Amino acid sequence: MLIRQADDADAPAIHALHTAAFRPHNPDVSGELPEARLVDELRGDGDLIPALSLVAVRAGQIVGHSCASPARLGDDPESAIGFGPLGVLPDRQRSGVGSALVHATVGAANALGKSLVVLLGNPAYYSRFGFVLAGTLGITPPVPDWAPHFQALPLAAYTQRNRGEFRYSPAFDRL
Repeated sequence: MLIRQADDADAPAIHALHTAAFRPHNPDVSGELPEARLVDELRGDGDLIPALSLVAVRAGQIVGHSCASPARLGDDPESAIGFGPLGVLPDRQRSGVGSALVHATVGAANALGKSLVVLLGNPAYYSRFGFVLAGTLGITPPVPDWAPHFQALPLAAYTQRNRGEFRYSPAFDRL
């Protein structure tokens, strides 16, 4: 499997991948799924961080995608990123693709000097990568009801000053 930076030509495959990956979780949603639309809107807004929009490729096929976007933590618009969505084709799930994308994203974010990777997701899945509930670090979610699933991973540049209200890129507000 190859992990590489996504490019513009990958957009249709990425959209189809997120649609397939999230359809089982949204059986009552007809038409476009929020996760696929979110990635398209982040791209359209210029808010996909190129070094953190990654595809997993096996035998020439894109089988997974993860992305990250700029975020604001308190008054700091530079230290944290919003991670997600992370999608893997259904027939490739539980084969290490998602884990490889998480590790690659975390490593690249660390290399970029970011202090935190923040996400909304399943704690049982993301805790194995070192993510903790964001509230334990003094980080509050944009929607209070998200707290049980709102997580953060401190990176090398993290300090105790990296706390406060977290705000995703504007595309998240349009969901």
